[in-house]
Amino acid sequence: MALDLGMLAKIDRRVFAELAHAIGSQAVKVPVSDAVWSTWRRYCAAIGLTMGEGVAGLITHELRTIVEEVTDAGVPVFAGRREEELAARKSQIVARERDLTAVEERLHGWTERLGIWEGELRAREQRLELDSKPAAQSKAIDRKIGRNERCPCGSGLKYKRCHGS
Repeated sequence: MALDLGMLAKIDRRVFAELAHAIGSQAVKVPVSDAVWSTWRRYCAAIGLTMGEGVAGLITHELRTIVEEVTDAGVPVFAGRREEELAARKSQIVARERDLTAVEERLHGWTERLGIWEGELRAREQRLELDSKPAAQSKAIDRKIGRNERCPCGSGLKYKRCHGS
């Protein structure tokens, strides 16, 4: 009894539908050269698949072209999944860049505030120094300072090297 092509197609569709639900693994010898195998390895690594996933995707695609009508316009099924993963990753990167930009702006604001505070601190120190110098100089007027004595301004130098010159 010979089966017609329509009956074979129905059987193949049923078998193929069941295969999609039960994923297993098979050890297969592939008759290709080392150069072809190496190129396939680099290709799979570049698109983010294991070599087995790539072969399984090609087999699945080929079976679909025989058993079913191809609705993916010739694009293997795993490529659509990869595009979804890339789109999700891209949205994560955009969100991360937005977060980093906000942190960068906060750091810039803090740096500006620190610069202002440093300027205020220096101005206060200078005012304190100016306030303290006249008192020290007024003491110097009251009594005569020797050339080799420490300068009353508080520099730590001898008077002759500081204000005495």
